[in-house]
Amino acid sequence: MPKRSKQEKSAFREYAEAIVIALILALVIRTFIVQAFKIPSGSMLPTLQIGDHILVNKFIYHFTSPQRGDVIVFKYPKDETRDFIKRVIGLPNDKLEIRNKRVFVNDHPLDEPYISHSDPGVQEESISPRDCFGPVIIPPGKYFMMGDNRDFSMDSRFWGFLDRSKIRGKAFLIYWSWDSEKFRPRWRRIGVIVH
Repeated sequence: MPKRSKQEKSAFREYAEAIVIALILALVIRTFIVQAFKIPSGSMLPTLQIGDHILVNKFIYHFTSPQRGDVIVFKYPKDETRDFIKRVIGLPNDKLEIRNKRVFVNDHPLDEPYISHSDPGVQEESISPRDCFGPVIIPPGKYFMMGDNRDFSMDSRFWGFLDRSKIRGKAFLIYWSWDSEKFRPRWRRIGVIVH
C-alpha cells in the first residue's frame, strides 16, 4: 500500500481544519449573533406573511433594551419549546389599556400604522380581552406583546406579560418568502427590512 506524501496529508489536514472552523463559526453565529426563523402563522399580517423566512439579531439586546415597536422572537411563556414573534407594545412600568381595539399607553393613544383589523365587531372584556383590556401597569423586566393582525393573534392579552429573559432576538430582515398557496416565491419580499 503506497504511503501518502506529506503534501497530501497537509492538504487533507487543511481541508479538515477549514471544515471544523466553519462549523464552529456557524454554531457561534447561530447561537449568539443571528438565527433564521420561518413565519408559520398570520398573527403578524400584514408585516410578516405566512412563509416569510426572517433573520433575527440575537446580539442586540445584550447592549440595549427592547423598544416599543420592535418585532421580536421569544420563547412562548406557556410552552418554551415554541418560538413566537410579536411586536413590543408596552414597556416596563408603562400603563397600558385597550379601548374598543385602540391601544393607549400612559393614557395616550398609540400610533400604529402597521396593524390590521379584519373583524369590525368589538368584543366586550367580559367575553374576551381581544378588544377591551386593562388598564394594567407593566411590571419591571416585563413587556406587553401584540401581533399586528390584532383580531387573530394569541398575545399578551391572552397569556400575560413577557419576561425579558425569554427574548431570543429582534427580527430585522426577510431573506426568503414562499407563497404555499400559489406555490412560488414572493420575490418582492426578499431583502425587505422588518419594521
